[in-house]
Amino acid sequence: MRRDGNNRDWRERRQKRELSGRVAELIAAVYLLTKGYRILARRHKSRLGEIDLIAVRGRRLAFVEVKRRATLDEARAAVTDAQARRVAQAAERWVWRNLRYRDYEIGLDAVLIVPGRLPHHARHALQPI
Repeated sequence: MRRDGNNRDWRERRQKRELSGRVAELIAAVYLLTKGYRILARRHKSRLGEIDLIAVRGRRLAFVEVKRRATLDEARAAVTDAQARRVAQAAERWVWRNLRYRDYEIGLDAVLIVPGRLPHHARHALQPI
């Protein structure tokens, strides 16, 4: 059982992580906009999980996982096989519900955010196993 102080600390840490994630997603969205993408959805939720960003440029549809870490290597390592599978399944479901995009090239991408550096857009970074 937690004391009230510990519970409050836990809630505050969780709120900080949530805010940090939202800021990272906003930075990633703005970065993709500068690369010519149009953002179709942010924080798309389905029963299979959440997709951070869904973006389109030309005939390429990108399902994007956003990771913010202290280093680029840590951000890369934070993208797990389980997340890749989840994003791939959620992306497939999204396309079936949005048939106008069924003939588009599908990309399972990551945008990696590191403080003090430009975002890194890793195309096809998520390879489900």
